[in-house]
This record gives sequence, C-alpha cells and structure tokens, in this order.
Amino acid sequence: MHADLPRFLGSAEHALDDKGRLIVPARFRERLGPGFVITIALPEPCLALYPSVTWGEFCAQLEAAPRKDERFRRLVRHLFANTEEVACDAQGRLVVPAALRQYAGIERDVVSVGSLTRVEIWAKERYPAHAAPEGEVAEFIADLGLL
Repeated sequence: MHADLPRFLGSAEHALDDKGRLIVPARFRERLGPGFVITIALPEPCLALYPSVTWGEFCAQLEAAPRKDERFRRLVRHLFANTEEVACDAQGRLVVPAALRQYAGIERDVVSVGSLTRVEIWAKERYPAHAAPEGEVAEFIADLGLL
C-alpha cells in the first residue's frame, strides 16, 4: 500500500432519500475524487467506496495473485458483478444501486465510516454489532505493537 493513497477517518449518520441517493459527506467526497467505486465490502455486510487510485491498487494485487484457480475466479466474478463506477451529482449525492442496498441491508438510515483506505456504508441498525468494543480495541492495538 502506497503512503500517498487517500486516507479516510470520521463517521456520519444520514439517510437515503426516496430515490436511493446518499449524500456523501464533503470530507469524504474530497478524498474520493470526481469518480470512484462502490462495491460490496467482503467479508463485511456493508458497502465500500474506494477512490479510483486505491481501487486500481487493489485490482493490481488481484492481477498479481499467485493462485488463479476456480475459487479465485468465483471471487473476482462475484466482487466485480457487485461493483460500479460512480460519481456524486452537483448536490454531493450518490445513487446506491438497489442490489447493493439489498446486500448491505440498507433501507434508509446509514452510517458512513472512514476506514483507512475506504469509506464503509453501513445500515445504521447493523453497524453497532460490527463496531469493536473499546476494551477489545485497546487489547488488539497493543497486540499489533502500535501502542
């Protein structure tokens, strides 16, 4: 991973409108750039927004994978079938495709979370079950030698 790739932090709660559009917070839009990717966030039950440059790095890693067996091909097929190139409109809104909303269990209320190299889009009711408790975070960060 290159040090000059955009990094994302912070979170915001908001709602999709009746047309399935999501307002992408300005601080995320700036780093995502004019065109970016929305995809499923395997193995998490949420969606992810990747800047084009970061998505390009990910694709390069896939292309360089040492195994290109049947499991690899199924993974690539599934992931790319659930990936779209997108852009925000003049009001900062993004249309979230219906199939991706269904995958993530998103009906209306969402939490957008900066997650280092991507922005995760969670159904508000799903997010608490996947956010780590504080004690677990402190222990794991120590295990990683980051304290």
